[in-house]
Amino acid sequence: MSSDSLAPSDRPVLFDPLVRPDLFDGVRTRRMMAFLIDVIAVFLFASLAAVVIFFLGIFTLGLAWLAYAFLWPAVALIYTALTLGGPTAATPGMRAMGLEMRLWHGALPYPLLAAVHVLLFWFSVSLLTPLVLLVSLFSDRKRLLHDIVLGTVVMNTDALRRNGL
Repeated sequence: MSSDSLAPSDRPVLFDPLVRPDLFDGVRTRRMMAFLIDVIAVFLFASLAAVVIFFLGIFTLGLAWLAYAFLWPAVALIYTALTLGGPTAATPGMRAMGLEMRLWHGALPYPLLAAVHVLLFWFSVSLLTPLVLLVSLFSDRKRLLHDIVLGTVVMNTDALRRNGL
């Protein structure tokens, strides 16, 4: 019987924390630090874009200044979609902290999934308060609520390479 004919519940779990605990060592702390690095990067890109929009606004008689209403969310969304949804499956902050995201079955995330991932993160934190982040304390893979909903897993890059994944 091939693995394609198995039901999802019968397939072996690729990223089992009991079999490969090294995949999840320090993920929670590294993820927080990666978030801070990415916030700084988004701030710098958005600041640069704000200057460009300012000068465009002068040339367009103020029309381009309407872009300020969407500047910060747009920069964050594009930043995440291009980096997390790219070939490294990690934002620059995640790469700096040695983290990588995969789908539950091992595939790399794609740009649309990365954009939805960041949107779900901000909606969950905004609507359910930051206390929703406590979900990671009870998750065996240290996943957050939006990770569970989307079927993504954040793991140590070095451990992934050592295990040949």
